[in-house]
Amino acid sequence: MSEFKYIIFFIVIFAGIPIGYMLAKKYPRIENLLWFLLLFFTARTEDINFISMQTYRGTSKGFEIGLVDITAVILFFIIYNRREKYPLTLPMGSYLYFIYFAFSALSIINSDIYVYSFFELWKMIRMYFYFFVIYNLIRSFKDIEQFLKYMAIIVFFITMIVLKQKYLEGMFQTMGPFPHQNSLVMYLIVYGSLFLSYLLNSKKANIYLWVTAFGACAVDILSTLSRGGMALFSLSIFIIFLLSYAHKFSLRKLGIAGLFLILGSAVLYKASDTIMERIRTAPQESVNVRLVLAEAAQNMANDKILGIGLNNFALKINPPYKYGNHIERLNEDEKGGLVETIYLMIAAETGWLNLGIFIIMLLFFYFLNVKNYIKLKHGKWRKYRYLTIALIGALTSIYLQSSLEWVLKQTNNYYQLMFIFAVIAAMRRIINERLSNENSNSK
Repeated sequence: MSEFKYIIFFIVIFAGIPIGYMLAKKYPRIENLLWFLLLFFTARTEDINFISMQTYRGTSKGFEIGLVDITAVILFFIIYNRREKYPLTLPMGSYLYFIYFAFSALSIINSDIYVYSFFELWKMIRMYFYFFVIYNLIRSFKDIEQFLKYMAIIVFFITMIVLKQKYLEGMFQTMGPFPHQNSLVMYLIVYGSLFLSYLLNSKKANIYLWVTAFGACAVDILSTLSRGGMALFSLSIFIIFLLSYAHKFSLRKLGIAGLFLILGSAVLYKASDTIMERIRTAPQESVNVRLVLAEAAQNMANDKILGIGLNNFALKINPPYKYGNHIERLNEDEKGGLVETIYLMIAAETGWLNLGIFIIMLLFFYFLNVKNYIKLKHGKWRKYRYLTIALIGALTSIYLQSSLEWVLKQTNNYYQLMFIFAVIAAMRRIINERLSNENSNSK
């Protein structure tokens, strides 16, 4: 069966890409389908691993290539074909990503198993390519709104899986199509934030559709029983309501807030027993494990300027390496886990300096989005300000959750982060083009 999967993937690569390109070039609906799949396959990943090492506990376990990458390649040829009308350009923030990539690559000199590091480098290349394609695909705010419709379909798909897991399979903490419930939480915080902001700030938003879509996100996040996830989703909601009311107060927004209060109370009442059980049964050991792994990560980061090697944490947390000697183990064969924060993970594997570069990159896109928020305050483009409001709330939650989890290294969430960055950079380009055209017309 595994050999058959490889055959199918090679057929898709060598036959599907040219056929997909020709069809998308000729039929706009096929291109729209590819836009949808570009998002869908970040939630429902379908991929194969070359030189796969599935028993390794690191953040990358092979040279993956997935249907999302194949879709991105097809769309790359589409945008390349249009380069005379819409020249291909590097997205804002690219050089920060290149520097982050370079220091990650340099850390390989300290790797003991080089192929583990190359697994992660290959993932980083795929993520930048995805970022580049999304950025150059988006030519207007309407293109972003097209993606918003696809997000609603994806959320309903995820919800069906979550409900199946919860009520038919009896799963206590659901994870949907994702590898872990925390991955699901981070992914849906983004979509839920966009749905809520669109609902509050766009006059053309269908209340029934977008309340349902947002409600599906909320139900899915509650079903994960992630305490941090529920708190951070609430934080994003609070930020969006605050900025939406500051943007413009209306009776419609007040009515939506009242509706959410009623529906939210009903959902929380229904889920209260399960949530309380999760709080009561949460093991204290998990806190202790986080602390000892964080100490080990600091030991690694302090030991070598360039870190202990990209994607080598899962190797060097164990003997004969000294970094985890303070960790109590049940037996000699017990393997250590991964540090539960992406920030210390990056510092441990690639050094404190590269952590600083990574944080600068995160803050660059955050404040670029804030700048977009300010620029969209007036004029006919003001109606698209809801996008920046949503992303302020979503990014705040993602960055805070990343101090508790390393899920941004998960393929699904990494793709979504690069999608957000591409949208922010594309909005900045659209705004600059608009200002340039206005200045030209005024002369």
